[in-house]
Amino acid sequence: MSEIVGVRFKEVGKVYHFSPNGLTLQKGDRVIVETARGIECGEVTIENREIDDEELVSPLKPVIRAATEQDLKIVEENKIKEKKAYAICEEKIANHGLEMKLVDVEYTFDNSKILFYFTADGRVDFRELVKDLASVFRTRIELRQIGVRDESKMLGGFGVCGRPFCCNTFLGEFQPVSIKMAKEQGLSLNPVKISGTCGRLMCCLKYEQDTYEHLLRHTSKVGAIVETDEGRGTVIENNLITGMLKVRLDRRPDAAPLIIERHQVKLIKDAQIKLEKSEIEALKGIE
Repeated sequence: MSEIVGVRFKEVGKVYHFSPNGLTLQKGDRVIVETARGIECGEVTIENREIDDEELVSPLKPVIRAATEQDLKIVEENKIKEKKAYAICEEKIANHGLEMKLVDVEYTFDNSKILFYFTADGRVDFRELVKDLASVFRTRIELRQIGVRDESKMLGGFGVCGRPFCCNTFLGEFQPVSIKMAKEQGLSLNPVKISGTCGRLMCCLKYEQDTYEHLLRHTSKVGAIVETDEGRGTVIENNLITGMLKVRLDRRPDAAPLIIERHQVKLIKDAQIKLEKSEIEALKGIE
């Protein structure tokens, strides 16, 4: 077992573990720590606690100190510098005629590096831009190409539900989302209806997936062959939430389907939920 504290460097970013180094820290405290990219100031989100060594990513770096007033002043000064650097970088991008969109600028706490985040449709040769920026700022420059999901997380906005983006408010890390989830949940495979503002599959498809997987294990799927009190038939529609099935009876194929609850049928042969090639092609690029 090892004692750790959890530290986050962005408002809705990933939480990293550090050794408290003898300090007793409270949630919301600001601390100075050493990271892979230099000295940084972060916020404690997990108070002192012990966890299994197997859960740790070694080596566990220590908290250097609790942030002082001077440290917090440096953080605020860096925010002002970031705004100025953003404007300068946008001007340089235009001067070099590069097909890229600047999204955010970030100074490390010790000013040893400036990170510029951008999006682009393909690869961008920004070597001359880096040299130009380095001559202006006189420090290490790093340009990072990010995806549209990361862009939405940084910029924020409102989803089709009318609420602020999940990624910008509480999702520390993106969870894998697939087109198959949408199909298993009975959603229309219309890219407009299942993709978020970023143009990728909505993150919220993941929230109820475990429940849908549980219901699918206990509900006959569309295409399944079942036995009912009125004879054998094929499931042509199911409602996972209510548990109601529509069954087309073999002896009355042209009649209205039988509406019956899932526990009132005996499964003979279940079906599988598969994505058609045409569906995969139509939804290509939104996963």
